[in-house]
Amino acid sequence: MKENKEIAKHVYKNSEMASYTLKTLLKELEGKDNKIKNTVIEINNEYQDYLNKSKKLLHKEKQSCPKNNLLNKMGAKMGINKEVTSDNSDSSIASMLIKGISTGIIDTSKILKDNKNISDKKEIKLATDFLKFQEKYSEELKKYL
Repeated sequence: MKENKEIAKHVYKNSEMASYTLKTLLKELEGKDNKIKNTVIEINNEYQDYLNKSKKLLHKEKQSCPKNNLLNKMGAKMGINKEVTSDNSDSSIASMLIKGISTGIIDTSKILKDNKNISDKKEIKLATDFLKFQEKYSEELKKYL
């Protein structure tokens, strides 16, 4: 039976949206003196790494990479702009990021549980590592609260 690669597709889609959101946030923070910027860059670099890993896995299996909805991206961009305009403190930004990452943790946990029996070891490892990365930065961001 050929696996559907739902886990790898999830990691790709989640990483792509997160990276887009973090790049948008970093543009909003340009010229501002936020201590959280370096952590945001680190998180984005990790998401880019998972984006590339999941893309490689999907292409190896001749699967297409899923696209994120343009409306979701526009909504995220407007939300970030609104949040940073109203309060660009490190605490506010950390809170926003923790909420987003927490949603990713829940979604990743669920898709991993739902597809564990039909996915190969490489895909499960990718998602497990991705989950650990999200949990790590969710905790690390708390120092800015």
